[in-house]
Amino acid sequence: MSPQISDSPSISGSAFQPSAIEQNPAAAAYWARRRQFLKDIRNVPELRRRYWRALAIYALRRVLWSFGFFPLFIAFWVPLVMASFNPVVMVAELLPSLQTFVNANPEVQANTISTLMIAWLSVGFFFLVFDFVLTPFKSPYQYEADVYMRSWERQHNLDQLPDKV
Repeated sequence: MSPQISDSPSISGSAFQPSAIEQNPAAAAYWARRRQFLKDIRNVPELRRRYWRALAIYALRRVLWSFGFFPLFIAFWVPLVMASFNPVVMVAELLPSLQTFVNANPEVQANTISTLMIAWLSVGFFFLVFDFVLTPFKSPYQYEADVYMRSWERQHNLDQLPDKV
């Protein structure tokens, strides 16, 4: 199974039209060479390993932030704000709730824990979706293609300069 690599140009802005590449032969040559380079490096074992490693690290980082940091931060921040940033007041307000939880029957405790888990997962999922949107994955293939295309462009521009006499 080979990783998916985007071959389409990633030009942002409203001024880009698909026919712009067809009208500009230099841009068409650039994107054709980029597609060919990506096709050539697709089967390089080291890059494939780097791709899967980078993808795993990216996914793990997003999940840890979304399900670890953000729900915990909100769980402590909201009560702290409601207690006017006074931790003593916050603990004093939470102690009766904790005492009620401890003294409750197992069915009520299970229901409370279930509700907290649903809240944790919903907050985590909410942040996970936005984290994936706000921080897209940067593929090592795209990085290698960017580096190669910068050198290709430099060489292409040097080839078009007139020879010195």
